[in-house]
Amino acid sequence: MMACLLEAPLRISVLSEVTATSRHYVDRLFDPDPQNVLQGVIDMKNAVIGNNKQKANLIVLGAVPRLLYLLQQSSSSLELRTECAVVLGSLAMGTENNIKSLVDCHIIPALLQGLLCSDLIFIEACLRCLRTVFISPVTPVQLLYTDPSVIPHLMSLLSQSQHTQEYITQIFAHCCKTPEHQTVLFNHGAIQNIAPLLISPSYKVRMQALKCFSVLAYENTQVSMTLVNVLVDGEQLSQVFVGMMQRDKPIEMQLTAAKCLTYMCRAGAIRTDDSCVVLKTLPCLVRMCSKERLLEERVEGAETLAYLMEPDIELQRIASVTDHLVSMLADYFKYPSSVSAITDIKRLDHDLKHAHELRQAAFKLYASLGSNDEDIRKKITETENMMDRIVSGLSESSIKVRLAAVRCLHSLSRSVQQLRTSFHDHAVWKPLMKLLQNAPDEVLVMASSTLCNLLLEFSPSKEPILESGVIELLCSLTQSDSPALRVNGIWALMNMAYQADQKVKVEIVRALGTEQLFRLLSDPDTNVLMKTLGLLRNLLSTRPHIDQIMSSHGKQIMQAVTLILEGEHSIEVKEQTLCILANIADGNTAKDLIMTNDDILQKIKYYMGHSNVKLQLAATSCVSNLIWNEEDGLSSFVGSQERQDKLKEMGFVDILHKLTLASDPGLCDGAKTAMQQYLA
Repeated sequence: MMACLLEAPLRISVLSEVTATSRHYVDRLFDPDPQNVLQGVIDMKNAVIGNNKQKANLIVLGAVPRLLYLLQQSSSSLELRTECAVVLGSLAMGTENNIKSLVDCHIIPALLQGLLCSDLIFIEACLRCLRTVFISPVTPVQLLYTDPSVIPHLMSLLSQSQHTQEYITQIFAHCCKTPEHQTVLFNHGAIQNIAPLLISPSYKVRMQALKCFSVLAYENTQVSMTLVNVLVDGEQLSQVFVGMMQRDKPIEMQLTAAKCLTYMCRAGAIRTDDSCVVLKTLPCLVRMCSKERLLEERVEGAETLAYLMEPDIELQRIASVTDHLVSMLADYFKYPSSVSAITDIKRLDHDLKHAHELRQAAFKLYASLGSNDEDIRKKITETENMMDRIVSGLSESSIKVRLAAVRCLHSLSRSVQQLRTSFHDHAVWKPLMKLLQNAPDEVLVMASSTLCNLLLEFSPSKEPILESGVIELLCSLTQSDSPALRVNGIWALMNMAYQADQKVKVEIVRALGTEQLFRLLSDPDTNVLMKTLGLLRNLLSTRPHIDQIMSSHGKQIMQAVTLILEGEHSIEVKEQTLCILANIADGNTAKDLIMTNDDILQKIKYYMGHSNVKLQLAATSCVSNLIWNEEDGLSSFVGSQERQDKLKEMGFVDILHKLTLASDPGLCDGAKTAMQQYLA
């Protein structure tokens, strides 16, 4: 009991003692004698270096507004103003909360104002502090762009000293986050002002200048096209970047230079077969994937390489045979740290916490590598436990890993061979279906695209997926606000309906509902419309199916077809619609829906004389099916005779005659076949 009593007051006194000494520092800032204030600021500077607790105390006690006031007073001596900027810079070096407090006290406008002073040492102190504040993730980068005079002024300070160059380029590199930011910096001469810094004697300046170019060029054609023509000391900029990728340069520099060239290549400023891409950038990025590299270097290397070769099959082929890349990536699942890097326990702890980033990067790179070439996909799936790794990636807690794993799966699912083998062996569809239950949109888009491929008729997964109640899920996707999800939902249903049993088709129509089907037929997105027409075409195949669906939904389907043929649609859409009519014309009872509809017959006639051969062909095939007579018995013969008479009366036979002389061989044959039917 006694011990407790003794202990409590002691604790309080220690705390108040700390605050009391901190209070003493703050009080001195208000001393009437300027010399004492200066000494107080210098003592404060020495007290806070490396002492986060002391920094936090001084912020709580209100040191920041007073320091900012002294910094901005024209009556303060230059030395005092400079020391204030140094202390503020030191406070900013503490925790994120410190930065928040500084930003809330409007430190940024105060320091930017300070840059108008003519004294270089004071300017450098302000810039150093601004740099520390801006590189923190809690600072809104937009604050750099609020006042339009700031960027041009910073550009003009670049020539002042190596320090101003280092801090300003670091601020730019960190605060260039959007295309608008890129444009502002570009328009204020960032390229010509920063390019000479790439050959600065200071490594820090060279490095920050390089980082600026990587963020300026990213997905920006205007910047990239300009960079190609820039000369630095007589040498082309791309060659300066190549020099920075040499193996004897620091890794950070090699990697950032490779990013610059990657972004310039992706923006169309450098050809993918240029030697600086094939012989320099690509091998440099592959080197970054080696297990000798640090975790973040391996992550960045793999992600940049994936981005570089994403659209280019040749680069994918070259990368797949460079330095055993495919098996090197398998290590991303095993070693978060290379043995040589585990010099301290802190590093190991960090790497174990970030191991998921490695897996994400590996999946992304596999996805990019395998997006086109069948042999590469085979190589990937044959890498040790690869399919198991993807399957476990689909259920990881990190959303980024799940997305990357499903991207990888989607890339591999483009292979008929893989769908028939590894996808089936590993029952990939199960985790994929689970992923579709409640995922964010970007995961849903990838997962549903993959599902579309698993539902192709030659995929052995199609049957078990059908039995798992997938139809409801896909129908719900078709109601999404996202066009990509609507397309995928309807695409999967279209694949599912291809050569399907009557039972499956009826279930699709029931689950989708006619109202939703017709809503999709008037969807503003052409892709959705095309896939819905594809679904309808697949539903209306084989005679009994055609007759059954048309007997229950014929009126609405004919209405929808009429609307599309009258509307402002592309040739592809109209061709697909005419093909649906040709299928309907192939039914036994369904064809009456066309024969009794003069409006539709006139439209078919119009398209037979259209200037586009595809539409002529599709329309001719409608007529051919209407004339066709193969049913048994007299009634059907009478029916076909009546149809033929009506078509002749409406002038179809004359058009068929003309088409037998068409220059297009397909069209000519189609018309001849129809005529033979007629004469039979």
